[in-house]
Amino acid sequence: MNGESPAYGLWGLVLINSVVFILFAYSFFKPRTPRDWRSFSAFSAFLVALFAEMYGFPLTIYFLSGWLQSRFPNIDWFSHDAGHLLEMMFGWKTNPHAGPFHILSFVFIGGGFLLISVAWKVLYDAQQRRSLATSGPYSYVRHPQYVGFILVMFGFLLQWPTILTLAMFPVWTVMYVKLARSEEGGARSEFGDAYAKYAAKVPGFIPTLGRLLGPPPTDEYAMVSYSRRQAIVAGSRRFLCWRAAVRLERCRCGAGHSAIQDDRRDDGLSRRCAGED
Repeated sequence: MNGESPAYGLWGLVLINSVVFILFAYSFFKPRTPRDWRSFSAFSAFLVALFAEMYGFPLTIYFLSGWLQSRFPNIDWFSHDAGHLLEMMFGWKTNPHAGPFHILSFVFIGGGFLLISVAWKVLYDAQQRRSLATSGPYSYVRHPQYVGFILVMFGFLLQWPTILTLAMFPVWTVMYVKLARSEEGGARSEFGDAYAKYAAKVPGFIPTLGRLLGPPPTDEYAMVSYSRRQAIVAGSRRFLCWRAAVRLERCRCGAGHSAIQDDRRDDGLSRRCAGED
């Protein structure tokens, strides 16, 4: 220790940073369904574990202190700056906050939060229209919000890697993939062939070079909800059935009937056609 302000044991900062970042993520993601809350809770747990080691107790430093001290004897591993393990181990001599890994972490963290926010807006608008989200980030990957969470976690790992968060990262990533697969089952049931065509063109998590450089999907009608499309088709069939029956009956009966008889016949045919459908 250097005799200045304590490097760890700052549990107030653990609480403040955890609350601030969790609320910040909440403002971007806005969970509503139980599945949303599960994914958001997992992300929140990752943040709490991260800040607990960043400001509370440096479990990773204690666990690796013997190996670190023997390999890098000139570093005070219990100073707060030494928690930026990648900057220290790769020999970045100046302020670790200005190091390449720290700067790169901000790119991943900022990009991840931005992706979550933009994707949520597109998804919310699509849900209001009962249509499939295919524009914006959804034209590049099918699950941009989960990709955003993974980018944010990876960015924090670059900035402050710990044993606990390193162990959590692959587990949470697999969990997000499974949640995405579960969501796809519901989307296939609701949108039918439209989602199958969309999934065949757009990758799940990693955008292809062709998708990044090419135009996004523009077939809006094909992305209408399957239940809504069924209603449209059923209504069209009912109307065509009624019109065909009316014309056929008029041809059989000739032109000598009155307009009142035609109207009554049309009403009866309409009821029969509706019943058949």
